[in-house]
Amino acid sequence: MMFLDTLHAFCLAQPERIAIELIDDPAKPPQIVHYGELEATVLRTMAMLRQKGVQPGDRVAIQLTKGLPFIYLHLATMRLGAISLPLNPAYTLHELLYFLQDAEAKLFFTDALSPNAIQELAAQAPSVQEIIVWEKGMGNAFERLIMPHREVDAAAIPLPSDPDATCLMIYTSGTTGWPKGAELTHRNLTANLNSLHEAWEWQNDDVLLHVLPLFHVHGLIVALHGALNAGATTMLLPRFEPLQTLELLVRRPCTVFMGVPTIHRRLVEAPGAERYTLQHMRLVTSGSDRLPDDLFYRFEKQFGVQLLERYGMSEAGMILSNPLHGERRVGSVGLPLPGVEVRIADPETSAPLSDGQVGEVQVRGENVCKGYWRQPEKTAAAFTPDGWLRTGDLGLREPDGYFTLKGRAKDLIISGGYNVYPSEVERVLNEHPAVEASAVIGCPDAEWGERVIAIVELRSGVRAEPEEIMQFCRERLAPYKAPRQVLFTAPLPRNALGKVQKSTLRNACCQPSD
Repeated sequence: MMFLDTLHAFCLAQPERIAIELIDDPAKPPQIVHYGELEATVLRTMAMLRQKGVQPGDRVAIQLTKGLPFIYLHLATMRLGAISLPLNPAYTLHELLYFLQDAEAKLFFTDALSPNAIQELAAQAPSVQEIIVWEKGMGNAFERLIMPHREVDAAAIPLPSDPDATCLMIYTSGTTGWPKGAELTHRNLTANLNSLHEAWEWQNDDVLLHVLPLFHVHGLIVALHGALNAGATTMLLPRFEPLQTLELLVRRPCTVFMGVPTIHRRLVEAPGAERYTLQHMRLVTSGSDRLPDDLFYRFEKQFGVQLLERYGMSEAGMILSNPLHGERRVGSVGLPLPGVEVRIADPETSAPLSDGQVGEVQVRGENVCKGYWRQPEKTAAAFTPDGWLRTGDLGLREPDGYFTLKGRAKDLIISGGYNVYPSEVERVLNEHPAVEASAVIGCPDAEWGERVIAIVELRSGVRAEPEEIMQFCRERLAPYKAPRQVLFTAPLPRNALGKVQKSTLRNACCQPSD
């Protein structure tokens, strides 16, 4: 069975079980959606979309504040055989135009645009037949939209049957050039969810506290789809607030929580965090960026539970994970998930490398996307002749099968002929007591080819001098790895999931060397 079949079966078999609890206002009771109600509302949403002309293969763009309408539209779009296109509410008009034009979206749902912006979109994105907009906070706008439609209007529409049909398009971050639309199929979603179900032992009685964005693989597939695929309950929190999150994790109580390092650090450092223990939780994961070593230890000491670090990407969902039972190795992203093949290969020739050698992480399996939307050249370049996806990430495999990432291949610094992996330098920088976070980049240098530059975000209320931090690194790193310059910033530029944007730093910080 595919994911949507599994979800449909749960809705019929356990209609009274809670699927989603939306906690929009902490002062008010949550909005409860049972599995039977979820099915009914998705059917009504399908009828509305069908009435608006949505057919299999059409793209439906969804740029909505995190909440129930986003979920209903997303699931209904996929149930119709169309393609869900989730978009970040923070995108500018310029960015939106690119996505809508590139995807040739048929419908566009938004609560994030001004009337002037909507007029410009309508004029410049001719494929969009209708822009459906409502103001933020108008919770009844969606209900009015589907009010004329009944469940029976869509009940006869069969579930998608082609596992290789695209159902979801996630645009990659586009750190070089314009973003590319990764086409994820029903087979891709199902394979990844089944893999995580087995590895993380999802249970029907699990309760997930969801604080991540819904427009990204982490929050949409790994978290929300993961819970729905198990028939579990998702507590949906539209906005992350550390103490509220800790209170909910304990009070509910929740069994599963997923975050990024920035979220976990804010939990550890929240005033009054020492009052809480999370020892009752069976799974707390960290992803979307490297988990600093000190944070791994601080989280366990503070809350009594070990973080589980894993690794994935838009094109393949989850790929590697530390084990639920067994060693959660600090600095490692763990072992290949069930059904996923991972190897380390020479970035130029794709020849497999031996354990301990740094090369490109390459992945193969039913979880890997079919390619990039209408970009056959980039799709061909992304795969080896024998079908392995080139992730662009550098890493190594230990003899016991654990994988360690060394950064993006494009972030590799070559200084004086030596390879410098930014993650190694950042690990040392983050050990300095004054450093909150760091990013290491390479800037052009006439003598060395590239010089190692550290951009540092200091802890609140703490001061440090660049020479002090450089000396700290020189004492712990080979000379060619130590930063030749330290720059301070507050804060580091990050994307919506907290990942540092190194391309932004390179543009801002790399000046011609003397």
